[in-house]
Amino acid sequence: MDKLLITGGNRLSGEIAISGAKNAALPILCAGLLTSSTVQLSNVPRLQDVSTMLKLLRQMGLRIEQTSEQDGERVAVCGRAIDRFEAPYEMVKTMRASILVLGPLLARFGEAKVSLPGGCAIGSRPVDQHIKGLQAMGAEITIEAGYIHARAKKLKGTRVVTDMITVTGTENLLMAATLAEGETILENAAREPEVGDLANLLVAMGARIDGIGTDRLVIQGVSELHGASHAVIADRIETATFLCAVAAAGGDVKLTNVRTDILDVALDKLREAGVVLTTGPDWIRVQMAARPKAVNFRTTEYPGFPTDMQAQFMAMNCLADGNSRVTETIFENRFMHVQEMNRLGAAITIDGHTASVSGVERLVGAPVMATDLRASASLVIAALAAQGETLIDRIYHLDRGYDRMEVKLSAVGANIVRVKS
Repeated sequence: MDKLLITGGNRLSGEIAISGAKNAALPILCAGLLTSSTVQLSNVPRLQDVSTMLKLLRQMGLRIEQTSEQDGERVAVCGRAIDRFEAPYEMVKTMRASILVLGPLLARFGEAKVSLPGGCAIGSRPVDQHIKGLQAMGAEITIEAGYIHARAKKLKGTRVVTDMITVTGTENLLMAATLAEGETILENAAREPEVGDLANLLVAMGARIDGIGTDRLVIQGVSELHGASHAVIADRIETATFLCAVAAAGGDVKLTNVRTDILDVALDKLREAGVVLTTGPDWIRVQMAARPKAVNFRTTEYPGFPTDMQAQFMAMNCLADGNSRVTETIFENRFMHVQEMNRLGAAITIDGHTASVSGVERLVGAPVMATDLRASASLVIAALAAQGETLIDRIYHLDRGYDRMEVKLSAVGANIVRVKS
């Protein structure tokens, strides 16, 4: 099992290219199930979760061609020869996003068998809203032996109001609705940019969707979709992670291939913390020469503060001048990084869904363990600013969502190496 060995204290200087968004790439790859034609994708990030999704899609019969490029991969998916409509437990247990094959398979082929995702380190993420929406569209769904069995001769358009905002639920129902008969209205839809990126690809494939970027999506079903070309949106979470790294460790770094228009809440909080930011059409320059100021924030759905940025901003707050309060409203177990940060000398206490952070002047390196994807990124940030060596174990979590993070950080002056087991 690989580990990261980080010797902290180096200021960061140089340029980092941001990869395509994991949370956009996964549903976009599943959209290839909706057509027999070829979908050409660029800016696909090199991640373990993407590899897992491609393996699953190949098992179903998709023809996939991959070409490596400088900042990502070009992937062509062709669904002409799909002959298996199942997502087995062995695949789903390693990546919950596998549930995203349910809607496309059901819409195009009339059947799907997908394993229930099971537990998750950061909290439960029920799929009941996916099932409720598909049933409203006429699907017959049973749950047997840990699998969702779904059948429908033809999905029918309807109005679906989800009980909660769900990103993958919105994406699953959106893909299903593109091939349903008649009009489907999705109320309380997730507004995340990654949902919009999927919708823009679907429109390029011939789907008829109104309300992209809002909480009300109106889809007019079509008889079939065709191929298209699409570049995956830049990863706003990776962007914010590197911004927090510079804020904590200090330095002057230019991030390229970014989307500043979907980062407003993060950029506002960084400016509040004293970070100097300069932005261009597709780049951000981040400069930090002093200790950050403590900032309070509360996670919520887009366009609010993302839960996927909570741990990274908390790492910055650990070294900040002052005290801060961080409230997590999305996942019940998303403070699992706190214990590990305190091992580095942070001063964090937890009371229910709120963490109180008393900023300290310095952190000290120690062995720590990653517990989930974003927690692992927060430990990297803390380690970059800590004195001495930090050894981060279980970094397979990091590889699920960050494209060669140690390579990118080394290029801007970090002392970080991957230790092979």
